[in-house]
Amino acid sequence: MGADFGYRGQQLGLPEEGPGAIAPLGRRFGAVVVDWAGCMLIAYGLFAQGNQQTMGNWALGIFLVLSVLTVGTVGSTPGKRLFGLRVVAENGGRLGLGRVLLRSLLLCLAIPALIWDRDGRGLHDRLAKAIQVRI
Repeated sequence: MGADFGYRGQQLGLPEEGPGAIAPLGRRFGAVVVDWAGCMLIAYGLFAQGNQQTMGNWALGIFLVLSVLTVGTVGSTPGKRLFGLRVVAENGGRLGLGRVLLRSLLLCLAIPALIWDRDGRGLHDRLAKAIQVRI
């Protein structure tokens, strides 16, 4: 018999369902798509001048700034807010600026966000001691 880990988030002391539960992967992915699309639109309008590479580079920088400013102040990006998600510290409080910056930088690298633990947290969240939860 295998080990029974229960539901995702149980080891973190989070509820199984409803507010405060681990955010589902689909919602997290949707939130990133909304945020990235917004950053691409801003980059296209302000900086691209018809150059796709320039637009992508600026969009990544805008994405980093968006993530640091919004997660660092209100706990969610516009996409996360739209999908009913919030980023909190493992103890349930707010993330400090250093952890928000670390999380955002790792998210921009993409690979850490694609490596998950058994609770469904990306490596970027785990290293920043953060959890994405439902509002």
